[in-house]
Amino acid sequence: MHANGNMSIMSHVNNLVVVRIYDCIKANAKSCGECIQAGPNCGWCKKIDFLQEGEPTSARCDDLAALKSKGCPIEDIENPRGDKQVLEDREVTNRKIGAAEKLKPEAITQIQPQKLVLKLRVGEPQTFSLKFKRAEDYPIDLYYLMDLSYSMKDDLENVKSLGTALMLEMEKITSDFRIGFGSFVEKTVMPYISTTPAKLRNPCTGDQNCTSPFSYKNVLSLTSEGNKFNELVGKQHISGNLDSPEGGFDAIMQVAVCGEQIGWRNVTRLLVFSTDAGFHFAGDGKLGGIVLPNDGKCHLENNVYTMSHYYDYPSIAHLVQKLSENNIQTIFAVTEEFQAVYKELKNLIPKSAVGTLSSNSSNVIQLIIDAYNSLSSEVILENSKLPKGVTISYKSFCKNGVNDTQEDGRKCSNISIGDEVKFEINVTANECPKKGQNETIKIKPLGFTEEVEINLQFICECQCQSEGEPNSQACHEGNGTFECGACRCNEGRIGRLCECSTDEVNSEDMDAYCRRENSTEICSNNGECICGQCVCKKRENTNEVYSGKYCECDNFNCDRSNGLICGGNGICKCRVCECFPNFTGSACDCSLDTFPCMASNGQICNGRGTCECGTCNCTDPKFQGATCEMCQTCVGVCAEHKDCVQCRAFDKGEKKETCSQECMHFNMTRVESRDKLPQPGQPDPLSHCKEKDVDDCWFYFTYSVNSNGEASVHVVETPECPSGPDIIPIVAGVVAGIVLIGLALLLIWKLLMIIHDRREFAKFEKEKMNAKWDTGENPIYKSAVTTVVNPKYEGK
Repeated sequence: MHANGNMSIMSHVNNLVVVRIYDCIKANAKSCGECIQAGPNCGWCKKIDFLQEGEPTSARCDDLAALKSKGCPIEDIENPRGDKQVLEDREVTNRKIGAAEKLKPEAITQIQPQKLVLKLRVGEPQTFSLKFKRAEDYPIDLYYLMDLSYSMKDDLENVKSLGTALMLEMEKITSDFRIGFGSFVEKTVMPYISTTPAKLRNPCTGDQNCTSPFSYKNVLSLTSEGNKFNELVGKQHISGNLDSPEGGFDAIMQVAVCGEQIGWRNVTRLLVFSTDAGFHFAGDGKLGGIVLPNDGKCHLENNVYTMSHYYDYPSIAHLVQKLSENNIQTIFAVTEEFQAVYKELKNLIPKSAVGTLSSNSSNVIQLIIDAYNSLSSEVILENSKLPKGVTISYKSFCKNGVNDTQEDGRKCSNISIGDEVKFEINVTANECPKKGQNETIKIKPLGFTEEVEINLQFICECQCQSEGEPNSQACHEGNGTFECGACRCNEGRIGRLCECSTDEVNSEDMDAYCRRENSTEICSNNGECICGQCVCKKRENTNEVYSGKYCECDNFNCDRSNGLICGGNGICKCRVCECFPNFTGSACDCSLDTFPCMASNGQICNGRGTCECGTCNCTDPKFQGATCEMCQTCVGVCAEHKDCVQCRAFDKGEKKETCSQECMHFNMTRVESRDKLPQPGQPDPLSHCKEKDVDDCWFYFTYSVNSNGEASVHVVETPECPSGPDIIPIVAGVVAGIVLIGLALLLIWKLLMIIHDRREFAKFEKEKMNAKWDTGENPIYKSAVTTVVNPKYEGK
């Protein structure tokens, strides 16, 4: 077992080595920079006399072990490695609620490190650890956004005292809490509101005193004065609109993007969205003639949203983007009726929660506390847009030893205040930027303003390239720059040592003579272009040969089947299999013989599929099996088509009204009798059917499909209807039957009674014969004589 295991491991290692070597060689690198971009295990040998006669410059690029084995000293191998450098690494803040030290929000640190540099080489990941700790007594900004449509009238009364009450509760969580208030109703155009002058002044009916309808108002910017919240909210009045969904998305967008007017700080930002109705979203504005998409910008004038009539509602994706950009966590406080809708919305908006609002909002404080605890107990990392070719992966190390990778590696749950979690983050560059410039990405926890800034520096060139010798004599009398042990030719010169001039062959690009049309590969990577001509490589196996003007052909890279080139059924010519007769396919593994596809009825694949490579590919999804003859779910041809046959032949049945739309997929022929119907033995599959129509009459038809897929139906033109029953014989028979059954039952009962009486009489007679009379005394008899003995008598 150990031997087999070792062999398996060695085989796996060998395969990896082969792949790595192949990547390095395949790159056909002409410089050290191209080589190190081919893979993390590729090195460049800069030793001047490393190449043997006839070897191309690209042979300097190979796997590190291969370069050593070819005699390249380790000090002459260029193999730069990636690195990381932490520039800013403040420790996370350890602070208790009620501490005497008061810190500004920007002085509190919850994420570490804050800034670092990663030097990335293509294919080599760089890993760093990120620490997150929920700080105690972290400041909170909470904005209460309320639906002021008429149905929320009783809720407004309870919200009027929310400021001071919520302040008292939040003091248990943070000593730095601010609260704001905004309200919304609907877009101020038809059909969302009534635009008659009277309704614009008072949209409510009867003697209700309501304020004019509006889209969104910022009633109170964020403040630490709870009494001011109560005062201003107490002055608010209910408004009204016509439709049930509200314009809350317009309000959420303005709250998110109008940071200065709302007064958001760089602290925990909570948005409480309170309503008892659904919501309009992008596209609904067309009902009011509004077609311009929401621009995601702030349009508050005097704390009122002024462009509701101009821009459509935002889409959910647009809201997600803006809420995430501004680090706002949303709490949907909605009534029980709309819980399902907002829970689906929550799944689309990261770092959001849904709470059940009572009918009059009396539980709103507890709802906010519960939702805040739920949101703050989970940390989810997100990163900014990655540069092209850069990938990132996460691994989380959460509480109680819970570790996750992939998408779940971005988050940790059940975090309490003061808990510390860690993430391991891998960043990998799969290619170099075209200009090689540095890039910056950012990673932050959703709902938090703190972030990690990562500067990405790409290793796309070798150190030895900066030490190159321009116009070096080593490059054919100064026709190139000698760098990293090889020549980089000047303009107008080509060749390994820049020995050829483009003027000699009247070409601006000598390599073009060694490239196929629409290709960037020199000699197809199977040879070297020497002054405009390809010289193909030789392989160790002499049976394997490169050929062609551009070394584009070989006789060993054709498709294989069962481990054989061209499946053993053809010849490999220029990487394409030329198959023997009766075979086709890229690997000659497709037989043209249709015998295995022949169904029992003589049709190929039962007329329900096509024969491909000796195997049926059933085109009718109902049929399966080797020859498409099995149908596990079919209701039967007769039952499937009886309604259409009935409506077309007799103008009745369930499909009578839709016959011309649903039942014209077959050709129908009427015949006089069942004898005239087609009989078995014809080449097309045939089904004989007997079905009942809506009048309980039997009708007969056949159904067949020819080789072209055309369906034909032959139907007997006259149904067989059973004649009605003769009532008198039936009634007489029933009465006679009842009388006979009654007489039979009486006779049986009489017979049984006679048998029973005879048995009882015989038993009596038998007991009478066996009776014996006993002559003993009567036990109750007493004699009339009484004898008395004198006790004094002594017998004298």
